[in-house]
Order: sequence, then structure tokens, then C-alpha cells
Amino acid sequence: MKLQIRKRPTNLNWPLLSILFVTLFIECSPSKLKQDFNEEGAFLVYRRQSLIGKETYSISTNNNSIIVNSLQGENERGRITGVQAVLHLDRDLNPSYYVNRRIANEDTTNILRVEVVKDSVSVWEKRFDVVTTARSSNFFPLHSNIPAAMEMMLYHYYFRKGETTIPTLPRGEISITKTGQDEVEVNGKKELLDRYVVEGINWGGRTIWLDQSKNLVALVKANTQIRELIKKGYEEALPTFIAGNVMEQMNALSKYTQDLKQEQAEITALVGGDIVDGLSDDTKKGMTLLIENGRIKTIGKSSEVVIPSDATVIDVSGKTLMPGLWDMHAHSNQVQWAPAYLAGGITTIRDNGNEIEFATAFRDAIAKEGAIGPDILLAGMTDGAGIRGNGIIRATTPQEAREVVAMYHEKGYKQIKIYTSVESEVVTALAEEAHKRGITATGHVPTAVGNAVEAVERGMDHLSHSGLFMSVLIPDKSIAELGRDFLNKTSISKAQVARATDFFLEHKTVLDPTIALNIVRGLPRGTPVETVEPDVGKIAYELWEGKRFRAGLRPGRAELAKAGYSRTMKIIGEFFRAGVPIVAGTDNVVPVYSLYLEIESYQKLAGLTPREAIKTATIIPAKAMGLDKETGTLEIGKEADIAILNKNPLDNIENLRTVSAVVTNGNYYESDPLWVAADFKPRKEFE
Repeated sequence: MKLQIRKRPTNLNWPLLSILFVTLFIECSPSKLKQDFNEEGAFLVYRRQSLIGKETYSISTNNNSIIVNSLQGENERGRITGVQAVLHLDRDLNPSYYVNRRIANEDTTNILRVEVVKDSVSVWEKRFDVVTTARSSNFFPLHSNIPAAMEMMLYHYYFRKGETTIPTLPRGEISITKTGQDEVEVNGKKELLDRYVVEGINWGGRTIWLDQSKNLVALVKANTQIRELIKKGYEEALPTFIAGNVMEQMNALSKYTQDLKQEQAEITALVGGDIVDGLSDDTKKGMTLLIENGRIKTIGKSSEVVIPSDATVIDVSGKTLMPGLWDMHAHSNQVQWAPAYLAGGITTIRDNGNEIEFATAFRDAIAKEGAIGPDILLAGMTDGAGIRGNGIIRATTPQEAREVVAMYHEKGYKQIKIYTSVESEVVTALAEEAHKRGITATGHVPTAVGNAVEAVERGMDHLSHSGLFMSVLIPDKSIAELGRDFLNKTSISKAQVARATDFFLEHKTVLDPTIALNIVRGLPRGTPVETVEPDVGKIAYELWEGKRFRAGLRPGRAELAKAGYSRTMKIIGEFFRAGVPIVAGTDNVVPVYSLYLEIESYQKLAGLTPREAIKTATIIPAKAMGLDKETGTLEIGKEADIAILNKNPLDNIENLRTVSAVVTNGNYYESDPLWVAADFKPRKEFE
């Protein structure tokens, strides 16, 4: 298939970016740092390989100081944002001042400010009080969204100091490992770039490329969302940078596998535990479960089951065994998800949109090469034309739609994910072609389609996000006409709910509410995420900025948001009890832990029983993906996808958070080493 369907938007008319971009190399040699200079440059910003913005920067001198200014503007799916940053260094590159603030939509919130005064350093961090500490000999101000210009100075500082690691403020440290070299062609000339993996900025690591003067040329990072930043002039080398990052990610996954995966036992006996099999509300006490070649061979009373002499025996007395969980709205953009998901008892995920190169490599490493991680089912992101589009796979005509489906099907994708900018006739073509090839269509209700009813009638099998699919209640209006608060403004009758229920049942529509996302986003301004997600303090420190520093809503808006999702969940509860398939998914929010919040919400807000709530993350998604004969419950003959908990979730749904071990693909793992590998805090520190 030709690449004409992969269109990178180029008409980027951003109000924030009225600056002439000039690309120059920054030669921070010792001799030059002693001289006065003034240089300018630019980095291009990509999200999932789609150009969404630019960062312009200048580096100049003022007496004994080096001053770095950065202005970053983005138009990401129609959301215009801007960030301005200033960094002051001395001639030896020691930092003395850093500030980073938003400048879009009248928002001038400081993200981070660091100031050195004599022998002390003061740090102002969004939503946290100022902290003043003694100045260490080496440090650098850092946050996960540090501008590329400041990151470039960080690397010059790192190599100038010659240290193995560099402490960073407000927390953590970075380490840099050279992993190889890549040759790229720039303006007809070949250039050799050094490739490094940097740890301590984003969760896991980022892959960077430096020229021979240690200037930053490109970086690929994730932190739950893949982005690429490339120095202007090097953009044609994007495929090289994508491939290099995938290679480094797979190397990291291989290391996890080497460190954590033990030799698979042909027969494993889980002895003495209680079993919640997903088939009934009963808990079977004092049971033994035999696993042979990755499948459940026997389930019975421990006093009655004969354990083969060559079996590996694991005592699970006092623990509860249940089916492994599913996350049906994952975006697993980095391999750190592998140990993290398994640590939380999640054995299968549907990745709902990712870069093809990474997603297929990640899936295949687990499925074909035995790497550690959950089973991954892929839904291929597809959008329409324009700056509001998501990613680079675009279908703008029915013919392009058929080509897109063919490409994804050839790569083993199980679904097509339809996004917001797809035109109506293209939605129909995507769904029809998917069905011809034996796969299904999921995703958003596109703007052009307008309403969940038409989206389903045009062939979509699954719908994501309650704020979109609840438009089924008022089918004669579009989502745009209804507005995001329509459930708070409109009286919904029992007859409307009944008609919507019958419609979804008739079309066998699967709903993916992502309600945990609404709960976290709906917090009042200044309210800690811990109030709704108690485990957020266990995540990797590099995730704090994106997952804990929530701006929050104004009090009145927060009240409306809570009323809206509470009412939504009551209706979803009615859908569920009538037989509409509801599946649990996170859309990332707080990695892993938001799946627990999602499931808990089905019980607390939608009125489901604990077993019913658990089914949204076990047998219902398995059936929705055509795998219910293989997994989703604990039954003889099925795959041994098992979460092992310290407490029974049927007694209290929050006991899902007590996962202590997991079995998947025939392998047994204790959770705490997995958490540590993923840079999360182990549960033992909190018990």
C-alpha cells in the first residue's frame, strides 16, 4: 500500500507561532562558552508521527550568564496550547534559574520554577508549596515535558560534568547510556548521529540522537503518549528515529524478560487458595488448580486433587484466584506497561491506538518470542483529513478506507479504530471492509456522523467514551448540538432509555465508557487525585507531572461533571442489566490503577454486584473480542490467565487492589518485582 493515505498536516496556522524559524547548530564548546554569542533554532513537534507544533529557541549570553529562551506552540487535534520557558546558566553551564509556564487560553500557570540564591535552591511546582533546599554541587531543573532547548543544555551539562548520573529537581536523577550510531542524510549530505537512551525524564526512558558536538538532534519519548521532537532540517530522518526507538524499547523488554521470567514449568499446581471463577457469586474454598502447558487442567478441592510428582507447587493458601483482568482501552506506548500491567493482574489489553511500528513489535515480542507482558490485541487508529486528525493513518475516501483496513488486517490487527474526523461515507466503508475481513470497528463517534445511532447504523461495532455514545438517548440531535452537559440539562425518560437499550441490543453494540477518566478529570480545582485514586502515589515519579498535577475544574463546573457522570453510570447500569455488553477500559489516566477505579465505579455508581463489575474486565471483553472460549473465566481447558489476590473482591470490590501475583502464558510472577521493574512502588511498602 502506498503512503498517500498517511498524510501529515502541513497547514499549521497557529496564532502562537508567528515567528520566523531559523535552524543553526549550537556549538557549546569550552572556547565558545567563554565568548559572547546569539543563536537561534527550532524543533518540530510530532504526536504519533503527525506534525502538531514547533518549538523555537534562542541561546545568548549576558555578562557571565547564558540565557536560553524557548517558545513551544502546538495545535494538537484542534487544541491550541503554548509553553514559554527561560533557563539561566553560568559559563560552566551550572543552572541558576528556570521557569516554565503555560501561555495559552489566558492560562499563565507556572509548571515549574527553580531559582538558586547563594547556597540554596527554591522550587515552585504547580499545586505544591515552594520547597527550599541546600544547593548540591551538581543538579539540573527537570520535568517530563522539558522543552527540547533546555534538554539540549542538560546533555551538554551532563557531559561537561562527566558524572554517571545527575540529580534533578524537583526530584529524581538522570542517566544516559550510549547504545549505537545511526547515519542520516541531511540536505544531501550523510551525517553520523550518536544514539542514547536517557532514563529519569519520562517514565521508562527516551531515545535521543546527538550530533558529534553533543547537540540534540532528535528525541522520541512516551510517558503514556508517543511524541517525537526533531531539529528542523532533520525531519526526513523521522523513519530512522522511529526505528531506533522501537529497537531500544524492544531491548528494554528483553531485559525485563531476562530479569523477571523464570523457566516455564510444564505443570504448575496452585494449592490451597479460594477461587472466584467468574461463573457464579460463590467462592470455592480450599481449592487446587493445575496448569499444564499454559492451560487449566484441573480445578478441585485440595484434599481431592492428585498433584503430579513433577509439578511445580505454589502455596496460595489464604489468597483468592480470579480470572486475569482486561484493559479494553489501553494506549501502551512503551514497554514499561508490560511489567506494570502484569503486576496489577492484567493479562490482556486492547491497544486502542498506537504507532504501528512500536505496537506490532511489542505485540509480537510477547506473542511470538515469549517476552514478558500481557496479551495485546490491536485496534488500528484511523482518522480523516485536517489538523484535528489523530496520527498519520488517514482515510479520506472510501477507496483509502479499504486500503487502510487491508493494511491493518495484513498486520494482524483485530479492529479498526475510527476517530473523530472521519467522514460519514468513509465510516461506512471502513466498517464494511473490516467486516468482510472478519474484524470489527470501534472508536469515537465522528463529528460528521453526529450521533451514536448513525455511527452504529453505519457499521461501528464498539463505541468508546460515555460522553459520545450517550447521544443514543436523543437520536435526532448531534453530539455538538447536545453539548457535553446535556444529561444535566435534559430530562431523560424511561422510554428513551428503553429505546436506547433495545437499539444497542439489536446491533450487539459493545460500550467502552472510560468512566474513570471522567472521574479524574472532573475533580474540583486544587483537589488531589488521591481523593479518587488512592494508589496514585505508587506510580513512577516521572509520571507525577502528567498524572498527579491535574488542573481541575472550577467548583460549579466540577459539580456538573460529577452529576453528569453519576447520572450516566445509572443509565449504564440499566444497559448492563438488560444485556448490553459493557467493557472496562482506562484510556491511561493513572496507569494500571485506573482500571480498578473503573471497575469499582461500575459497582458504586452503576449498581452492579461485585461479580458483575468484575465481568466488565474479564468474560465480557473476552466475548467482545471473540476469545471467550479461550479465556475470561477460570474453567478447565481455558488459558491460565489468573490474578492472585490477598483478599476476595466479591467481599469488597476494592480488594481488586490486593493483587500479589499473576499467571499468564503459563508463567507465574510475583507482583512486587514487577512493580519495581516498572519503577512503581511495591505493595509491600504500603501493607
